[in-house]
Amino acid sequence: MICKSDITNLKTGIRDMVGKKIIVKGSLGRSKSFEKEATIEKAYSNIFVVKYDENQRNTAYSYTDVLTKTVELDIFDGEQYNPLFSNITNVK
Repeated sequence: MICKSDITNLKTGIRDMVGKKIIVKGSLGRSKSFEKEATIEKAYSNIFVVKYDENQRNTAYSYTDVLTKTVELDIFDGEQYNPLFSNITNVK
């Protein structure tokens, strides 16, 4: 189960990282996946928007996409990419 504090922490973290470079990793189904560089453009109450570098298209993701690991985000800290939140807990 996802805790309410996890969602709040994730929203705050993503809002603080608007304008930063990220790598978005996800699944396309049937054992196909993608990994693309993007920038966090905007953060809203239920979704956040990223702009992909290669085709300049915007895509919106929900915070639950990250919490359920449908989409994984790695943030560029100036030297390397690190996972956005490795300390999100799943309580059963």
